[in-house]
Amino acid sequence: MVDHGQKGADFLEEAQKKLKGSTGFLGSIFGGGSKVDEAIDLYVRAANSFKIAKKWNEAGNAFCEAAQLHLKQANKHDAGTLYVDASNCFKKVDPNLAVRCLERTIELYQDMGRFTTAAKHHISIAEIYESDLVDFEKTVLHYQTAADYYSGEESKASANRCLLKVAQYSALNGNFAKSAEIYEKVAHSCIESPLLKYSAKEHFFRAALCHLCIDFIDCSNALKNYEEAFPRFTDSRECKLITTLISKIEERDLDGFTAAVQDYDSISPLDSWFSNLLLRIKQSIDGDDDMK
Repeated sequence: MVDHGQKGADFLEEAQKKLKGSTGFLGSIFGGGSKVDEAIDLYVRAANSFKIAKKWNEAGNAFCEAAQLHLKQANKHDAGTLYVDASNCFKKVDPNLAVRCLERTIELYQDMGRFTTAAKHHISIAEIYESDLVDFEKTVLHYQTAADYYSGEESKASANRCLLKVAQYSALNGNFAKSAEIYEKVAHSCIESPLLKYSAKEHFFRAALCHLCIDFIDCSNALKNYEEAFPRFTDSRECKLITTLISKIEERDLDGFTAAVQDYDSISPLDSWFSNLLLRIKQSIDGDDDMK
């Protein structure tokens, strides 16, 4: 049975010997460049052997060595590709190292003016902060940066997908005004598209809930704007629920509020984001009642 870990180590050793042979005066005369190319190939073969052996740190480091050699030859695209390969390995054992590799990749693609590709890697970093490192502030930062890059490249649909992530986490962190503004912006852009028009309803629904977390009067005014911009929203179950919730908040009717949410949820199940915001609103009603 092949020991892929040992095989990877052998490739590494061979790569290092190639590099030693490419340095100095004689190396520069007798094919130093080709020796570097051979070393790159050996580092990549070492990395792939380490991947098979599930030696993720070693694989990531070997890909980084190959990437650095490409940079010495001014091959930014190839270096960027290898840093992504390194990041995928490091992600399994050290997410922080994975982020660093992707940040290096982003720098290279920015230098090349490849902002759409850079945006894609910002999303990858955001996903690592979202799932592995659980740092929502940095999650939002990288989704926002990706959205900005996509917007600059006129990739509106991709920008909106990133903005919706920003809105999602902004609301969960209590920044309801920012979240509502984003949902409204995305909803209005959807209205302009025949294919996306129907999805505007959910974005307005989420925006309205964010407003409701701030103040029911604020929400009532926003709701009027949504109905003017998108008349089909008026007869939707989402709009009717928000209208009912506003009235229940005005009446301080906690039971009625709960019943309205349960009735909606029984037909259209609410995800954890909605549940989180609705719980906050309910607790604010309960808190107001306790102060009476």
